[in-house]
Amino acid sequence: MPPHDTARDIYRGALPVVVVSLVAGLFAGTILGSDTMRAGIESVPGLLLLLPAFLATRGGVYGSLGARLSSGLYQGVIEPRFELDERVTNAVLASFINGMAVSVFIAVVAFVVLLVLGQTGSLLQLVGIMLVAGFLSALLMLSVLVSIVFVGYRRGIDPDNLVGPLVTTLGDVFGVFFLLVGIRVVGWLM
Repeated sequence: MPPHDTARDIYRGALPVVVVSLVAGLFAGTILGSDTMRAGIESVPGLLLLLPAFLATRGGVYGSLGARLSSGLYQGVIEPRFELDERVTNAVLASFINGMAVSVFIAVVAFVVLLVLGQTGSLLQLVGIMLVAGFLSALLMLSVLVSIVFVGYRRGIDPDNLVGPLVTTLGDVFGVFFLLVGIRVVGWLM
């Protein structure tokens, strides 16, 4: 992949991804502002506490995976192919474990904050919602991130231009949606 020599080249490479990210972010806001999501937030004490942390950690956990993939591609230690590769497998597995652990941690912290504030809530309900949302977002983010980075790299698109907007967009749009799914699933089970 040839290096970008000018700011214009970098700008032109990043602009389409940023525009798609902007439009998708507006869609995430639409989901968040929906009557269904508001009802879900009102029905689960502590959900509004954990929402920003959940969305932010999607970027942190999966952004580091994207950076690792991008660096590995540029260093030549991984190939942009969909085959078993120990480096890619380990990075994906570590990201999955981190994503799930952080999801449970966020639920526990939200529950503790509720207790400190003298409010009631259900630790089991918060953990259940976060496990569902964390698992679904992990599956989506891992598969889409690896695919987009590899395919983009093979087509001459700088993965560094893809990772940031891709991770934040997927994390926001699907994180909000999967929290809603988690509310429904846990509601059916409890």
